[in-house]
Amino acid sequence: MKLFGLAGWSGSGKTTLMVRLIPELTGRGYDVSTLKHAHHDFDVDQPGKDSHRHRTAGATEVLVASSQRWALMHELRGAAEPTLADLVAKLSPVDLVLVEGFKRDPIPKLEIWRAENGKAPLFPDDPTIVALAADGPLPVEVPAGLRRFPLDAVVDIAAFILAHVGLPPGGMPCAD
Repeated sequence: MKLFGLAGWSGSGKTTLMVRLIPELTGRGYDVSTLKHAHHDFDVDQPGKDSHRHRTAGATEVLVASSQRWALMHELRGAAEPTLADLVAKLSPVDLVLVEGFKRDPIPKLEIWRAENGKAPLFPDDPTIVALAADGPLPVEVPAGLRRFPLDAVVDIAAFILAHVGLPPGGMPCAD
């Protein structure tokens, strides 16, 4: 599976761009999965539901399934946080995995940068950032080899991602 990341500070627009890229890429015939890192405690379960009760009672994993979807929740219970590679290995095969966050992992990334955040760009200190989507002028010089896009250039960004990971621009079926 091909991996490509979206990196940037909180509030930069990573999720907004991600949800615009997914239909662009799937519309070209690609099977796309996403993997998102959360820096905080999160819960996909609802208190009071049976699955939540199973998990809080001490189950290491709880799998919930219906005719529409299934979800597997895994409690770390003090174990180390899994690596990006560990998590990718748990995904079903697809053409492309878009990774949101994991900005320190060595995968090719597009940095999303907004002036209003008041944060320094990541690209000067991260050689895995291969492109930049920004909402205006940056406070540092952009190297000649770093592709730059406006934040709303979804079609061009999708084409760049596909070319960068070696997938044809028109799409192809997922090879399981």
